[in-house]
Amino acid sequence: MPLDPMPDWVPARRRQIGERLRAARLQANLTQVQLGERIGRDHRTIHRWEYAQRIPDLEDLLLLADAVGVPLRDLVE
Repeated sequence: MPLDPMPDWVPARRRQIGERLRAARLQANLTQVQLGERIGRDHRTIHRWEYAQRIPDLEDLLLLADAVGVPLRDLVE
């Protein structure tokens, strides 16, 4: 049985989350490499999240919010 197609709003929300992550990282004066080191992920993974090529899971979102010093809701709201 095939999966239902992804709703149209999902890619837009992924881009918004990536943009918010990038803005929070820059506000915290961190490079992608530095942020990756703080949360135990590769800088390429950070890049993929920021440009909506992939989406972080909940655990990663919690680590990201803590690492850049913002509430989780600021990344996903």
